[in-house]
Amino acid sequence: MYQVLYRKYRPKVFSDVVGQEHITSTLLKEIETGKISHAYLFTGSRGTGKTTCAKILSKAVNCLHPVNGNPCNECEICKGLDSGAILDVVEIDAASNNGVDSIRDIRDEINFTPASCKYRVYIIDEVHMLSIGAFNALLKTLEEPPAHVKFILATTEVHKLPVTIVSRCQRFDFKRVTPEAMRGRMEYIAQCEGFTADEEALSLIARIADGGMRDALSLLDQCTGHGKHITADTVCEVAGMTGKDHLFSLADSAAENNSGKALETVNELHGNSCDMERLCSDLINHFRNLMIVKTVKSSGDILVCTADEARQYKEQSGKFTLENILYCISLLQESMANIKKGVSRRIEMEMAMIKICSPSLSSDNEALLRRISDLEHKLKTGTFVAGTPAEKVSEEKATPEAKQESPDTKAEAQTSLPVEEVPPQDESEGYIDWAEVLSELTKTNMPLWGVLTGSGAFIRGDHVIIVSDNPTLSAFIRTGTNARDVKEAVYRVTGKKYRLGLQGTNAATEAQEAPKAKKDPLSELIGRAKDMGINIDVNN
Repeated sequence: MYQVLYRKYRPKVFSDVVGQEHITSTLLKEIETGKISHAYLFTGSRGTGKTTCAKILSKAVNCLHPVNGNPCNECEICKGLDSGAILDVVEIDAASNNGVDSIRDIRDEINFTPASCKYRVYIIDEVHMLSIGAFNALLKTLEEPPAHVKFILATTEVHKLPVTIVSRCQRFDFKRVTPEAMRGRMEYIAQCEGFTADEEALSLIARIADGGMRDALSLLDQCTGHGKHITADTVCEVAGMTGKDHLFSLADSAAENNSGKALETVNELHGNSCDMERLCSDLINHFRNLMIVKTVKSSGDILVCTADEARQYKEQSGKFTLENILYCISLLQESMANIKKGVSRRIEMEMAMIKICSPSLSSDNEALLRRISDLEHKLKTGTFVAGTPAEKVSEEKATPEAKQESPDTKAEAQTSLPVEEVPPQDESEGYIDWAEVLSELTKTNMPLWGVLTGSGAFIRGDHVIIVSDNPTLSAFIRTGTNARDVKEAVYRVTGKKYRLGLQGTNAATEAQEAPKAKKDPLSELIGRAKDMGINIDVNN
Protein backbone atom coordinates (compact mmCIF):
# COMPACT_ATOMS: atom_id res chain seq x y z
CA MET A 1 0.00 0.00 0.00
CA TYR A 2 1.22 3.50 -0.85
CA GLN A 3 2.68 5.43 2.06
CA VAL A 4 2.78 9.23 2.05
CA LEU A 5 6.19 10.87 1.98
CA TYR A 6 6.19 12.34 5.48
CA ARG A 7 5.52 8.88 6.94
CA LYS A 8 7.80 7.01 4.58
CA TYR A 9 10.74 9.33 5.26
CA ARG A 10 10.14 9.95 8.97
CA PRO A 11 13.62 10.06 10.63
CA LYS A 12 14.68 6.89 12.43
CA VAL A 13 17.85 8.32 13.99
CA PHE A 14 18.62 11.72 15.49
CA SER A 15 20.98 12.65 12.66
CA ASP A 16 18.05 12.53 10.19
CA VAL A 17 16.04 15.14 12.13
CA VAL A 18 16.20 18.41 10.16
CA GLY A 19 16.79 21.79 11.77
CA GLN A 20 16.86 20.70 15.44
CA GLU A 21 20.57 20.11 16.00
CA HIS A 22 20.50 22.00 19.30
CA ILE A 23 18.14 19.34 20.67
CA THR A 24 19.40 16.16 19.02
CA SER A 25 23.00 16.80 20.07
CA THR A 26 21.93 17.14 23.73
CA LEU A 27 19.82 13.99 23.63
CA LEU A 28 22.66 12.02 22.04
CA LYS A 29 25.08 13.02 24.79
CA GLU A 30 22.57 12.16 27.52
CA ILE A 31 22.02 8.68 26.06
CA GLU A 32 25.75 8.07 25.56
CA THR A 33 26.57 9.06 29.14
CA GLY A 34 23.52 7.35 30.63
CA LYS A 35 22.23 10.61 32.17
CA ILE A 36 18.65 10.13 31.05
CA SER A 37 15.96 12.26 32.67
CA HIS A 38 12.77 10.70 34.00
CA ALA A 39 10.54 13.26 32.17
CA TYR A 40 10.96 15.31 28.99
CA LEU A 41 8.84 18.12 27.60
CA PHE A 42 9.01 18.79 23.83
CA THR A 43 7.42 22.06 22.72
CA GLY A 44 7.18 23.81 19.36
CA SER A 45 4.96 24.46 16.35
CA ARG A 46 3.45 21.71 14.24
CA GLY A 47 5.61 19.51 12.05
CA THR A 48 8.94 20.38 13.67
CA GLY A 49 9.82 16.87 14.89
CA LYS A 50 8.49 16.61 18.46
CA THR A 51 6.77 13.23 18.14
CA THR A 52 9.54 11.94 15.85
CA CYS A 53 12.24 12.72 18.43
CA ALA A 54 10.08 11.20 21.17
CA LYS A 55 9.87 7.90 19.24
CA ILE A 56 13.60 7.90 18.46
CA LEU A 57 14.37 8.61 22.14
CA SER A 58 12.08 5.80 23.32
CA LYS A 59 13.93 3.36 21.01
CA ALA A 60 17.39 4.68 21.88
CA VAL A 61 16.98 4.18 25.66
CA ASN A 62 15.84 0.57 25.06
CA CYS A 63 18.09 -0.39 22.11
CA LEU A 64 20.32 -3.41 22.69
CA HIS A 65 23.13 -2.06 20.49
CA PRO A 66 22.98 1.77 20.39
CA VAL A 67 25.32 3.53 17.96
CA ASN A 68 26.71 6.77 19.42
CA GLY A 69 23.39 7.41 21.15
CA ASN A 70 21.25 6.50 18.14
CA PRO A 71 19.12 3.33 18.01
CA CYS A 72 20.53 0.63 15.74
CA ASN A 73 17.10 -0.13 14.19
CA GLU A 74 18.31 -3.73 13.70
CA CYS A 75 17.89 -5.41 17.07
CA GLU A 76 14.69 -7.15 18.09
CA ILE A 77 13.71 -4.30 20.41
CA CYS A 78 13.97 -1.66 17.68
CA LYS A 79 12.12 -3.83 15.16
CA GLY A 80 9.48 -4.75 17.71
CA LEU A 81 8.85 -1.12 18.61
CA ASP A 82 8.62 -0.14 14.92
CA SER A 83 6.13 -2.90 14.16
CA GLY A 84 4.11 -2.44 17.35
CA ALA A 85 4.80 -5.95 18.59
CA ILE A 86 6.37 -4.66 21.82
CA LEU A 87 3.96 -2.71 24.03
CA ASP A 88 6.38 -1.22 26.54
CA VAL A 89 6.34 2.12 24.67
CA VAL A 90 2.85 3.64 24.93
CA GLU A 91 1.78 6.63 22.84
CA ILE A 92 -1.27 8.44 24.20
CA ASP A 93 -3.30 11.13 22.45
CA ALA A 94 -4.26 13.56 25.22
CA ALA A 95 -6.93 15.13 23.02
CA SER A 96 -8.90 11.86 23.12
CA ASN A 97 -7.82 10.66 26.59
CA ASN A 98 -7.88 13.84 28.63
CA GLY A 99 -9.79 12.66 31.69
CA VAL A 100 -8.67 11.71 35.18
CA ASP A 101 -9.42 8.02 34.55
CA SER A 102 -6.84 7.81 31.74
CA ILE A 103 -4.12 9.17 34.03
CA ARG A 104 -5.19 6.84 36.81
CA ASP A 105 -4.75 3.90 34.45
CA ILE A 106 -1.20 5.06 33.74
CA ARG A 107 -0.53 5.45 37.45
CA ASP A 108 -1.63 1.84 38.04
CA GLU A 109 0.37 0.44 35.09
CA ILE A 110 3.71 1.98 36.03
CA ASN A 111 3.99 -0.28 39.06
CA PHE A 112 4.62 -3.22 36.72
CA THR A 113 8.03 -3.72 35.16
CA PRO A 114 8.34 -3.67 31.34
CA ALA A 115 7.84 -7.00 29.56
CA SER A 116 10.66 -6.80 27.01
CA CYS A 117 12.41 -3.44 27.26
CA LYS A 118 14.57 -1.81 29.86
CA TYR A 119 12.20 1.15 30.29
CA ARG A 120 8.47 1.59 30.01
CA VAL A 121 8.06 4.87 28.07
CA TYR A 122 4.86 6.96 27.97
CA ILE A 123 4.61 9.47 25.10
CA ILE A 124 1.72 11.86 25.80
CA ASP A 125 1.03 13.92 22.68
CA GLU A 126 -0.85 17.25 22.84
CA VAL A 127 -0.53 17.14 26.61
CA HIS A 128 -2.03 20.63 26.99
CA MET A 129 -5.44 19.04 26.27
CA LEU A 130 -5.51 17.25 29.64
CA SER A 131 -8.07 18.47 32.14
CA ILE A 132 -7.14 20.16 35.41
CA GLY A 133 -8.02 16.99 37.30
CA ALA A 134 -5.83 14.90 34.99
CA PHE A 135 -2.89 17.28 35.51
CA ASN A 136 -3.30 17.06 39.26
CA ALA A 137 -3.43 13.26 39.09
CA LEU A 138 -0.20 13.25 37.02
CA LEU A 139 1.81 15.56 39.29
CA LYS A 140 3.08 13.11 41.90
CA THR A 141 3.70 10.34 39.37
CA LEU A 142 5.61 12.72 37.11
CA GLU A 143 7.77 13.98 39.95
CA GLU A 144 8.87 10.59 41.35
CA PRO A 145 8.15 7.78 38.87
CA PRO A 146 9.62 4.30 39.28
CA ALA A 147 13.15 3.82 37.91
CA HIS A 148 11.89 1.81 34.94
CA VAL A 149 9.44 4.51 33.72
CA LYS A 150 10.12 7.49 31.45
CA PHE A 151 7.68 10.20 30.42
CA ILE A 152 7.88 12.25 27.18
CA LEU A 153 5.30 15.05 26.90
CA ALA A 154 4.75 16.87 23.60
CA THR A 155 2.69 20.03 23.02
CA THR A 156 2.27 22.91 20.60
CA GLU A 157 0.88 25.23 23.31
CA VAL A 158 3.21 25.10 26.29
CA HIS A 159 1.63 28.22 27.83
CA LYS A 160 -1.46 26.15 28.63
CA LEU A 161 0.48 23.75 30.84
CA PRO A 162 0.52 24.29 34.62
CA VAL A 163 3.85 25.55 35.92
CA THR A 164 3.97 22.57 38.26
CA ILE A 165 4.06 20.22 35.25
CA VAL A 166 6.70 22.21 33.34
CA SER A 167 9.00 22.41 36.37
CA ARG A 168 9.07 18.61 36.70
CA CYS A 169 10.31 18.05 33.13
CA GLN A 170 13.45 18.65 31.11
CA ARG A 171 12.20 21.11 28.51
CA PHE A 172 13.29 21.28 24.84
CA ASP A 173 11.98 23.99 22.51
CA PHE A 174 11.77 22.96 18.85
CA LYS A 175 12.39 25.78 16.35
CA ARG A 176 10.71 26.24 13.00
CA VAL A 177 12.72 24.49 10.30
CA THR A 178 14.56 26.95 8.05
CA PRO A 179 13.71 27.03 4.31
CA GLU A 180 17.30 26.02 3.47
CA ALA A 181 17.11 22.90 5.65
CA MET A 182 13.72 22.00 4.18
CA ARG A 183 14.98 22.41 0.63
CA GLY A 184 17.93 20.11 1.29
CA ARG A 185 15.68 17.41 2.75
CA MET A 186 13.23 17.65 -0.16
CA GLU A 187 16.07 17.37 -2.69
CA TYR A 188 17.20 14.17 -0.97
CA ILE A 189 13.67 12.73 -1.07
CA ALA A 190 13.27 13.72 -4.75
CA GLN A 191 16.43 11.77 -5.61
CA CYS A 192 15.19 8.73 -3.70
CA GLU A 193 11.74 8.85 -5.33
CA GLY A 194 13.00 9.50 -8.86
CA PHE A 195 11.39 12.86 -9.66
CA THR A 196 12.87 16.32 -10.22
CA ALA A 197 11.93 19.76 -8.95
CA ASP A 198 13.05 23.29 -9.76
CA GLU A 199 14.91 25.13 -7.03
CA GLU A 200 12.31 27.91 -7.16
CA ALA A 201 9.55 25.34 -6.65
CA LEU A 202 11.25 23.80 -3.59
CA SER A 203 11.91 27.27 -2.13
CA LEU A 204 8.26 28.18 -2.61
CA ILE A 205 7.13 24.96 -0.88
CA ALA A 206 9.46 25.70 2.03
CA ARG A 207 8.03 29.22 2.47
CA ILE A 208 4.45 27.96 2.26
CA ALA A 209 5.15 25.30 4.91
CA ASP A 210 6.11 28.08 7.36
CA GLY A 211 8.65 26.03 9.30
CA GLY A 212 6.75 22.73 9.34
CA MET A 213 8.60 19.85 7.70
CA ARG A 214 5.50 17.66 7.64
CA ASP A 215 3.52 20.34 5.79
CA ALA A 216 6.34 20.71 3.25
CA LEU A 217 6.45 16.98 2.52
CA SER A 218 2.64 16.79 2.28
CA LEU A 219 2.63 19.60 -0.32
CA LEU A 220 5.53 17.97 -2.16
CA ASP A 221 3.55 14.72 -2.21
CA GLN A 222 0.58 16.51 -3.80
CA CYS A 223 2.81 18.10 -6.43
CA THR A 224 4.18 14.71 -7.51
CA GLY A 225 0.67 13.78 -8.62
CA HIS A 226 0.98 16.34 -11.45
CA GLY A 227 4.06 14.81 -13.02
CA LYS A 228 7.67 13.81 -12.54
CA HIS A 229 8.92 17.39 -12.79
CA ILE A 230 7.72 20.02 -10.31
CA THR A 231 7.75 23.71 -11.23
CA ALA A 232 6.75 26.85 -9.36
CA ASP A 233 3.51 26.98 -11.40
CA THR A 234 2.69 23.46 -10.23
CA VAL A 235 3.19 24.49 -6.61
CA CYS A 236 1.00 27.57 -7.05
CA GLU A 237 -1.78 25.50 -8.58
CA VAL A 238 -1.65 22.82 -5.88
CA ALA A 239 -1.40 25.32 -3.01
CA GLY A 240 -4.26 27.44 -4.36
CA MET A 241 -2.09 30.53 -4.87
CA THR A 242 -3.34 31.30 -8.37
CA GLY A 243 -5.84 34.05 -9.13
CA LYS A 244 -4.58 36.95 -6.99
CA ASP A 245 -5.57 39.58 -9.52
CA HIS A 246 -8.62 40.57 -7.47
CA LEU A 247 -6.40 41.31 -4.44
CA PHE A 248 -4.16 43.61 -6.47
CA SER A 249 -7.30 45.25 -7.90
CA LEU A 250 -8.75 45.91 -4.43
CA ALA A 251 -5.42 47.31 -3.23
CA ASP A 252 -5.28 49.60 -6.28
CA SER A 253 -8.77 50.85 -5.44
CA ALA A 254 -7.58 51.64 -1.92
CA ALA A 255 -4.55 53.53 -3.27
CA GLU A 256 -6.76 55.54 -5.64
CA ASN A 257 -9.50 56.11 -3.00
CA ASN A 258 -11.94 54.62 -5.53
CA SER A 259 -14.68 53.03 -3.41
CA GLY A 260 -16.93 52.45 -6.41
CA LYS A 261 -14.38 50.26 -8.16
CA ALA A 262 -13.72 48.36 -4.91
CA LEU A 263 -17.43 47.61 -4.41
CA GLU A 264 -17.74 46.42 -8.00
CA THR A 265 -14.88 43.96 -7.39
CA VAL A 266 -16.45 42.73 -4.13
CA ASN A 267 -19.81 42.32 -5.90
CA GLU A 268 -18.18 40.30 -8.69
CA LEU A 269 -16.39 38.04 -6.20
CA HIS A 270 -19.59 37.56 -4.19
CA GLY A 271 -21.40 36.58 -7.37
CA ASN A 272 -18.71 33.94 -7.98
CA SER A 273 -19.40 32.43 -4.52
CA CYS A 274 -16.25 33.85 -2.90
CA ASP A 275 -16.43 33.61 0.89
CA MET A 276 -16.15 37.11 2.38
CA GLU A 277 -14.24 35.90 5.44
CA ARG A 278 -11.66 34.21 3.21
CA LEU A 279 -11.48 37.36 1.04
CA CYS A 280 -10.84 39.52 4.11
CA SER A 281 -8.14 37.12 5.33
CA ASP A 282 -6.45 37.07 1.91
CA LEU A 283 -6.55 40.86 1.72
CA ILE A 284 -4.94 41.15 5.17
CA ASN A 285 -2.15 38.87 3.98
CA HIS A 286 -1.85 40.94 0.79
CA PHE A 287 -1.31 44.17 2.71
CA ARG A 288 1.09 42.30 4.99
CA ASN A 289 3.17 41.45 1.92
CA LEU A 290 3.13 45.12 0.90
CA MET A 291 4.30 46.00 4.42
CA ILE A 292 7.19 43.51 4.15
CA VAL A 293 8.23 44.89 0.76
CA LYS A 294 8.06 48.41 2.17
CA THR A 295 10.27 47.67 5.19
CA VAL A 296 12.59 44.76 4.32
CA LYS A 297 15.31 45.08 1.69
CA SER A 298 15.55 41.35 0.88
CA SER A 299 11.83 40.64 1.10
CA GLY A 300 11.98 37.70 -1.33
CA ASP A 301 13.02 35.32 1.47
CA ILE A 302 9.99 36.27 3.56
CA LEU A 303 7.22 36.57 0.99
CA VAL A 304 5.31 33.45 0.02
CA CYS A 305 4.89 34.16 -3.68
CA THR A 306 6.42 33.68 -7.10
CA ALA A 307 9.05 35.97 -8.59
CA ASP A 308 6.45 37.64 -10.82
CA GLU A 309 4.15 38.32 -7.87
CA ALA A 310 7.09 39.70 -5.88
CA ARG A 311 7.66 42.20 -8.70
CA GLN A 312 3.98 43.18 -8.60
CA TYR A 313 4.12 43.67 -4.84
CA LYS A 314 7.15 45.92 -5.22
CA GLU A 315 5.43 48.05 -7.86
CA GLN A 316 2.20 48.37 -5.88
CA SER A 317 3.96 49.18 -2.59
CA GLY A 318 5.11 52.43 -4.21
CA LYS A 319 1.48 53.62 -4.25
CA PHE A 320 1.20 53.40 -0.46
CA THR A 321 2.91 54.90 2.52
CA LEU A 322 3.68 52.64 5.46
CA GLU A 323 1.04 54.45 7.53
CA ASN A 324 -1.57 53.67 4.86
CA ILE A 325 -0.69 49.98 4.86
CA LEU A 326 -0.83 49.71 8.65
CA TYR A 327 -4.20 51.51 8.64
CA CYS A 328 -5.61 49.06 6.08
CA ILE A 329 -4.37 46.03 8.03
CA SER A 330 -5.79 47.36 11.29
CA LEU A 331 -9.17 48.11 9.72
CA LEU A 332 -9.37 44.74 7.97
CA GLN A 333 -8.53 42.87 11.18
CA GLU A 334 -11.33 44.72 12.94
CA SER A 335 -13.66 43.89 10.05
CA MET A 336 -12.63 40.22 10.24
CA ALA A 337 -13.90 40.06 13.82
CA ASN A 338 -17.16 41.73 12.77
CA ILE A 339 -17.57 39.36 9.80
CA LYS A 340 -17.39 36.35 12.12
CA LYS A 341 -20.19 37.63 14.33
CA GLY A 342 -22.08 39.81 11.84
CA VAL A 343 -25.39 39.07 10.14
CA SER A 344 -24.24 39.87 6.59
CA ARG A 345 -20.62 39.15 5.71
CA ARG A 346 -20.95 40.92 2.39
CA ILE A 347 -22.09 44.18 4.01
CA GLU A 348 -19.23 44.05 6.52
CA MET A 349 -16.71 43.58 3.70
CA GLU A 350 -18.25 46.41 1.66
CA MET A 351 -18.15 48.71 4.69
CA ALA A 352 -14.48 47.83 5.23
CA MET A 353 -13.58 48.69 1.62
CA ILE A 354 -15.45 52.01 1.78
CA LYS A 355 -13.59 52.95 4.98
CA ILE A 356 -10.27 51.97 3.40
CA CYS A 357 -10.99 53.99 0.27
CA SER A 358 -12.42 56.97 2.21
CA PRO A 359 -10.38 57.56 5.39
CA SER A 360 -12.18 60.89 5.91
CA LEU A 361 -15.23 58.88 7.04
CA SER A 362 -13.35 57.73 10.14
CA SER A 363 -12.15 59.97 12.96
CA ASP A 364 -9.93 57.50 14.80
CA ASN A 365 -6.19 58.03 15.15
CA GLU A 366 -5.26 55.52 12.43
CA ALA A 367 -7.47 57.25 9.85
CA LEU A 368 -6.08 60.68 10.76
CA LEU A 369 -2.52 59.37 10.47
CA ARG A 370 -3.31 57.99 7.04
CA ARG A 371 -4.76 61.30 5.86
CA ILE A 372 -1.73 63.20 7.16
CA SER A 373 0.55 60.65 5.50
CA ASP A 374 -1.29 61.12 2.20
CA LEU A 375 -0.76 64.88 2.38
CA GLU A 376 2.93 64.48 3.17
CA HIS A 377 3.33 62.03 0.29
CA LYS A 378 1.62 64.42 -2.15
CA LEU A 379 3.74 67.33 -1.01
CA LYS A 380 6.95 65.32 -1.39
CA THR A 381 6.05 64.03 -4.84
CA GLY A 382 4.63 67.34 -6.05
CA THR A 383 1.17 65.91 -6.77
CA PHE A 384 -0.65 68.13 -4.25
CA VAL A 385 -3.30 70.37 -5.82
CA ALA A 386 -4.98 73.09 -3.80
CA GLY A 387 -8.75 73.12 -3.67
CA THR A 388 -11.39 70.70 -2.41
CA PRO A 389 -12.82 67.84 -4.45
CA ALA A 390 -16.19 69.61 -4.44
CA GLU A 391 -14.64 72.58 -6.20
CA LYS A 392 -13.06 70.36 -8.83
CA VAL A 393 -16.36 68.61 -9.47
CA SER A 394 -18.23 71.89 -9.80
CA GLU A 395 -15.57 73.20 -12.17
CA GLU A 396 -15.79 70.05 -14.30
CA LYS A 397 -19.60 70.24 -14.46
CA ALA A 398 -19.63 73.95 -15.30
CA THR A 399 -20.53 74.85 -18.90
CA PRO A 400 -18.08 76.80 -21.08
CA GLU A 401 -20.46 79.82 -20.89
CA ALA A 402 -20.48 79.62 -17.08
CA LYS A 403 -16.68 79.43 -16.95
CA GLN A 404 -16.29 82.64 -18.97
CA GLU A 405 -15.88 85.69 -16.74
CA SER A 406 -17.49 89.02 -17.48
CA PRO A 407 -15.28 92.06 -18.20
CA ASP A 408 -16.29 93.63 -14.88
CA THR A 409 -15.29 90.50 -13.00
CA LYS A 410 -11.92 90.35 -14.77
CA ALA A 411 -11.26 94.00 -14.02
CA GLU A 412 -12.15 93.54 -10.36
CA ALA A 413 -9.88 90.48 -10.12
CA GLN A 414 -6.98 92.46 -11.62
CA THR A 415 -7.39 95.60 -9.46
CA SER A 416 -8.60 94.32 -6.08
CA LEU A 417 -6.90 92.16 -3.51
CA PRO A 418 -8.68 89.41 -1.54
CA VAL A 419 -7.89 91.28 1.71
CA GLU A 420 -7.23 95.02 2.07
CA GLU A 421 -4.97 96.50 4.77
CA VAL A 422 -6.80 99.47 6.36
CA PRO A 423 -5.54 101.87 9.06
CA PRO A 424 -7.76 102.77 12.04
CA GLN A 425 -10.36 105.45 11.23
CA ASP A 426 -12.92 107.30 13.27
CA GLU A 427 -15.98 106.27 11.29
CA SER A 428 -19.27 104.74 12.29
CA GLU A 429 -18.81 101.01 12.77
CA GLY A 430 -21.39 98.23 12.57
CA TYR A 431 -21.64 95.12 14.75
CA ILE A 432 -21.00 91.56 13.53
CA ASP A 433 -21.28 88.33 15.54
CA TRP A 434 -17.63 87.39 15.00
CA ALA A 435 -17.77 84.47 17.46
CA GLU A 436 -20.45 82.88 15.26
CA VAL A 437 -18.28 83.44 12.18
CA LEU A 438 -15.35 81.70 13.87
CA SER A 439 -17.68 78.85 14.85
CA GLU A 440 -18.61 78.42 11.17
CA LEU A 441 -14.90 78.32 10.26
CA THR A 442 -14.35 75.32 12.56
CA LYS A 443 -16.51 73.32 10.15
CA THR A 444 -14.58 74.24 7.01
CA ASN A 445 -11.08 75.51 7.82
CA MET A 446 -9.59 74.58 11.22
CA PRO A 447 -6.08 76.01 10.53
CA LEU A 448 -7.59 79.40 9.66
CA TRP A 449 -9.75 79.28 12.78
CA GLY A 450 -6.60 78.75 14.83
CA VAL A 451 -4.88 81.77 13.27
CA LEU A 452 -7.99 83.96 13.86
CA THR A 453 -8.35 82.91 17.50
CA GLY A 454 -8.27 86.06 19.66
CA SER A 455 -9.25 88.38 16.82
CA GLY A 456 -12.26 90.67 16.49
CA ALA A 457 -14.18 92.29 13.64
CA PHE A 458 -16.60 95.08 12.78
CA ILE A 459 -18.50 96.26 9.70
CA ARG A 460 -17.49 99.45 7.87
CA GLY A 461 -19.51 100.10 4.75
CA ASP A 462 -19.22 97.09 2.46
CA HIS A 463 -16.17 95.77 4.36
CA VAL A 464 -15.77 93.41 7.29
CA ILE A 465 -12.67 94.70 9.07
CA ILE A 466 -10.72 92.04 10.99
CA VAL A 467 -8.79 93.35 13.99
CA SER A 468 -5.84 91.19 15.04
CA ASP A 469 -2.29 91.57 16.31
CA ASN A 470 -1.22 88.19 14.91
CA PRO A 471 1.76 88.97 12.62
CA THR A 472 1.13 85.86 10.48
CA LEU A 473 -2.52 86.63 9.70
CA SER A 474 -1.83 89.07 6.85
CA ALA A 475 0.15 86.50 4.84
CA PHE A 476 -1.87 83.46 5.90
CA ILE A 477 -5.27 84.82 4.93
CA ARG A 478 -4.02 85.50 1.39
CA THR A 479 -2.89 81.88 0.99
CA GLY A 480 -5.03 79.38 -0.93
CA THR A 481 -8.76 79.71 -0.31
CA ASN A 482 -8.57 81.21 3.19
CA ALA A 483 -10.01 84.62 2.22
CA ARG A 484 -12.88 82.96 0.38
CA ASP A 485 -13.61 80.72 3.39
CA VAL A 486 -13.88 83.78 5.66
CA LYS A 487 -16.24 85.50 3.23
CA GLU A 488 -18.44 82.39 3.04
CA ALA A 489 -18.56 82.12 6.84
CA VAL A 490 -19.55 85.81 7.08
CA TYR A 491 -22.25 85.27 4.44
CA ARG A 492 -23.69 82.28 6.35
CA VAL A 493 -23.92 84.39 9.54
CA THR A 494 -25.09 87.75 8.11
CA GLY A 495 -26.77 86.77 4.85
CA LYS A 496 -24.82 89.50 3.03
CA LYS A 497 -21.64 89.51 0.96
CA TYR A 498 -18.84 91.70 2.26
CA ARG A 499 -15.29 92.46 1.20
CA LEU A 500 -12.51 91.84 3.70
CA GLY A 501 -10.19 94.32 5.40
CA LEU A 502 -7.45 93.78 7.95
CA GLN A 503 -6.61 96.16 10.76
CA GLY A 504 -3.93 95.58 13.40
CA THR A 505 -0.51 96.58 14.60
CA ASN A 506 1.14 95.40 11.37
CA ALA A 507 -1.57 96.85 9.18
CA ALA A 508 -1.34 100.30 10.77
CA THR A 509 2.44 100.31 10.57
CA GLU A 510 2.46 99.27 6.93
CA ALA A 511 -0.19 101.88 6.11
CA GLN A 512 1.91 104.63 7.70
CA GLU A 513 5.09 103.51 5.94
CA ALA A 514 3.42 103.10 2.55
CA PRO A 515 3.72 106.82 1.51
CA LYS A 516 7.42 106.77 2.27
CA ALA A 517 7.93 103.90 -0.12
CA LYS A 518 6.34 105.95 -2.96
CA LYS A 519 8.99 108.75 -2.80
CA ASP A 520 10.80 109.43 -6.11
CA PRO A 521 14.17 107.63 -5.98
CA LEU A 522 15.80 110.28 -8.30
CA SER A 523 14.80 113.14 -6.02
CA GLU A 524 16.15 111.24 -3.04
CA LEU A 525 19.50 110.72 -4.83
CA ILE A 526 19.78 114.47 -5.76
CA GLY A 527 19.06 115.39 -2.15
CA ARG A 528 21.82 113.15 -0.85
CA ALA A 529 24.27 114.64 -3.39
CA LYS A 530 23.45 118.21 -2.24
CA ASP A 531 24.07 117.20 1.35
CA MET A 532 27.56 116.11 0.27
CA GLY A 533 28.21 119.47 -1.51
CA ILE A 534 27.70 118.22 -5.06
CA ASN A 535 25.48 120.22 -7.38
CA ILE A 536 23.61 118.27 -10.02
CA ASP A 537 21.78 119.98 -12.89
CA VAL A 538 18.92 117.71 -13.82
CA ASN A 539 18.17 119.74 -16.95
CA ASN A 540 21.56 118.71 -18.46
